[in-house]
Amino acid sequence: MSGKEASRAVQFEAFGGPEALRVREAPVPQAGPGQLRVRVAAAGLNPMDWFMTSDAETAARFGLSLPCGFGTDYAGTVDQIGDGVTEFAVGDRVFGGALSRAVADYVVVDVAGTIAVGGEAHRTPDGVDDRTAAALAIAGCTAAAALAVVNPGPGDTLLVGGAGGGVGVFAVQLARLVGARVIGTGSASSADALRALGAEPVAYGDGLADRVRALAPAGVTAAMDLHGAETAWAARELGVPDERITTIAGQIDGITPANGANAAPGAIEEIAELVAAGRLRVPIAASFPVEEIRSAVELQSGRHVHGKVVIDL
Repeated sequence: MSGKEASRAVQFEAFGGPEALRVREAPVPQAGPGQLRVRVAAAGLNPMDWFMTSDAETAARFGLSLPCGFGTDYAGTVDQIGDGVTEFAVGDRVFGGALSRAVADYVVVDVAGTIAVGGEAHRTPDGVDDRTAAALAIAGCTAAAALAVVNPGPGDTLLVGGAGGGVGVFAVQLARLVGARVIGTGSASSADALRALGAEPVAYGDGLADRVRALAPAGVTAAMDLHGAETAWAARELGVPDERITTIAGQIDGITPANGANAAPGAIEEIAELVAAGRLRVPIAASFPVEEIRSAVELQSGRHVHGKVVIDL
């Protein structure tokens, strides 16, 4: 496509649920100084994507206004570089995040940017396909940040709430790689998926602390709640100190929340290398063509999907 041609982009004309999403023709964006243009091959969906855009008030908190794009995680190939860019070249495979504008044929990102401001890009390691790379940025950074708060190691028994979700898939495996025992909460139907990741499954809901006690009579030493606050409260009941508990969605006084924006520099590259080496699995639950964006979001927002949902572009 030349710069004058149109490209596809998923956009909101009004904030709302999946029904408000439209695939629109948009001008092909141009890379300015310090920027890359990426021809997107795949975009990964996260709960954050539809939470941020569910209504105008929430969108404003994230600095989003209409017309607004959709999706944050992307992977593809650099097809244009702006003045002053030396770190990347046309043809490089890259992945990263660009807040609420990734589900599009093209995304322009700042080489020195962040997911929230300007977008960011990382090299995709050989052996990692675009669908997998498009599932890494948000969930991987969030898992890395949560692990950094509670810092599990070989002597730990870690309780992970929402272990089968997008962030949980990474958190469980990363904790296992550092030698921790992991107990993961989920629905009865997710038990096999949790075992495959290396977690011992336990059903969430009333009586969680008692069920965990039965599984780990010697006690739980750390916990991360990747869904709400139930697991964090259960961890307190089990005697886990507040400084070894973290949340990503619920907020509890005295407990440090984890935010992917605070992941250590290099954390996401490290995760991508673990994927390339076959040491970390990224389950892709489903992929959809961009024309079926609404169906993809409906599936993902049902919160019962095991693994990542990816859009092909």
